[in-house]
Amino acid sequence: MNLQVETAWRLHQFLTDREIPYIIIGGIAVQRWGQPRLTRDVDLTIVVPAGREEAVLGEILKSFPGRVEDALQFALVHRVLPARLPGGSEADITLGLPGYEEGVMARAVDYDLGDGRAVRLCSAEDLIIHKAVAGRPQDLVDIEGIVARQRDRLDLAYLRRWLGEFSTLLDDQEIAQRFERAWEEYLKRGRSP
Repeated sequence: MNLQVETAWRLHQFLTDREIPYIIIGGIAVQRWGQPRLTRDVDLTIVVPAGREEAVLGEILKSFPGRVEDALQFALVHRVLPARLPGGSEADITLGLPGYEEGVMARAVDYDLGDGRAVRLCSAEDLIIHKAVAGRPQDLVDIEGIVARQRDRLDLAYLRRWLGEFSTLLDDQEIAQRFERAWEEYLKRGRSP
């Protein structure tokens, strides 16, 4: 089993044993929905009841040390915990946003890792939304790959609703345009694979 898959499985076991809802949003999800690419870490989002963030993050840090100084404080401020797992693997554990993330969890799908192991992945649409909000160059490439692979299976109404909401909330219309450009390119190519 490769290191990334082992890391995803360890995090799955840890979080499900503690009944902490999670979804994988990073490279493993890109491999499922878009164009596979090499990635080393596991990116996931957890949903924690308001006021329990410090306790839950502290519990995670007891098993998986932080990769930054004063990791707990860093995670409380930035809403992401960079963690190190046994064997030298890494994970970025993001605290989900109330409201949106509960819906993301409900739309999640099981992803078979083999050997009777499965983890929870975000939907293709939610992966596009996460990538559009982040907006890094690799995220734009990933959006194009997801659109090219998922094509007409994408729920456009859902995508446009949430991309519009995040564009307004963050006062950044570029968020919605990151998807629209990839979709227009797909249409321009005649919807061919």
